[in-house]
Amino acid sequence: MNERVDMVRGGNRAALAAAGVTVFFWASAFVSIRSAGEHYSPGALALGRLATGALVLGALWAASGAKLPGRAAWPGILWSGALWFGLYTVALNWGEREVDAGTAAMLVNIGPILIALLGGRFLGEGLPRSLFLGLGVSFAGAVVVGLAVQGDGDASPLGVVLCLVAALTYAAGVVIQKPALKHATALQVTFFGCLVGAVLCLPFAGVLVREAADAPTSATLNMVYLGVFPTALAFTTWAYALARTTAGRMGATTYAVPALVVLMSWVLLDELPTAAALVGGTLCLAGVWVSRRSARREARPAERPGVDREA
Repeated sequence: MNERVDMVRGGNRAALAAAGVTVFFWASAFVSIRSAGEHYSPGALALGRLATGALVLGALWAASGAKLPGRAAWPGILWSGALWFGLYTVALNWGEREVDAGTAAMLVNIGPILIALLGGRFLGEGLPRSLFLGLGVSFAGAVVVGLAVQGDGDASPLGVVLCLVAALTYAAGVVIQKPALKHATALQVTFFGCLVGAVLCLPFAGVLVREAADAPTSATLNMVYLGVFPTALAFTTWAYALARTTAGRMGATTYAVPALVVLMSWVLLDELPTAAALVGGTLCLAGVWVSRRSARREARPAERPGVDREA
């Protein structure tokens, strides 16, 4: 029994470390997108990022033996690839042309509530009433952000809508990806999902070539960075951790992303969300905190001391 508990705790630590890598590089992605987006359009930037990520992941997959995922994994890979890697990436790139990086991160991070709702409905992870309370708080925060950016000449409500679309596709992608990880490795799921997203973005290939010819080296390097680290590395560490816990708990690990993004964008881009947008974004995150904290309280009596059943 003690050996089993040690193994579970060891798995938790490994999953937590992997999630930490993901959180850091996903936070940096918001800043890089904002910077590269000055020279690359949303679709072209998505294609460049995903193609770079697919090349890196493909090389790792080939080096690991080039085994195909099990047949049962493919529906999850295809759908998460289309929604999360494809649509999410384009929507986020477009949204960050309309709002600053910090505001975008706060809006996208209502995703954990949506993950918990979808996970409860489709993965059997439970639907505590606190989820709906948290969703209401986060929705109010999104409305405040929308009203805040409407009066900001450098932002628009369209950016808010696009970031919310990104949050929805991110949540759907996580929930769809979770079952696939029972039949394939994290590397397989990430590589083929990224490849699907890249293929769907191929219509932007001509735009990418034209814009790359005029873009400064720094913007192109940002695009390559997005493909190597926030995509190839961070999505793989995410899938590794997701295979070892619930979708709802994994979504909750992204709490720290907006704070990191605001700090990074302040230091690197010299931009901060407006005071009203910060209030609204804080409400968005407060809703996530309410929903997940209460959900953990409700789940705790069913757990045995010292053993995490969800590892």
